[in-house]
Amino acid sequence: MDRLDAVYLSLRGRLARSIAAIIRDQAAADDLTQEVYLRARKALETTSPDNLDAFLWQIGRNLALDHLRSRKTASRRLASDLPAEMLESIPDIGPSAEQQLNAKDDLRLIMQHLEKLPPRAREIWLLSRLEGWSYPKIAQHLNVSPNTVFNDMKMVMGMFVDLKRRMQRDG
Repeated sequence: MDRLDAVYLSLRGRLARSIAAIIRDQAAADDLTQEVYLRARKALETTSPDNLDAFLWQIGRNLALDHLRSRKTASRRLASDLPAEMLESIPDIGPSAEQQLNAKDDLRLIMQHLEKLPPRAREIWLLSRLEGWSYPKIAQHLNVSPNTVFNDMKMVMGMFVDLKRRMQRDG
């Protein structure tokens, strides 16, 4: 297996979830994640990036944004075919600017708390929640007991419960 294959396989799950978070369509995100690999393979014929991880993330982000742009263009084309009265009656189902700002603040606060965790606990949480690994697999990977994984996850989840309570109280 070459370096691209190894790096892509290690990032594939997180990359797919990241793309899905941007475009809000899991099936399309899965397709775009595969497209990341194909584009990277082709690009590596003519270029040699210093950081392959960052290169794959950038391709994924660009593909997600291109997908959103093409979807927006397609919806404009469809919208131009509708009478103005009908267009005006369509409710906006997207989050308001205030909701978007609140979500960004919440994410910033969550990231700050994640950074304060002990490194092993943070890695266990990332492997479990973002990569979908089982506790036994994490334990084997980190060379710790499954009980240690469980206890670290319990600590992290307790921190998130406390944070959620504070956010609801303050927000």
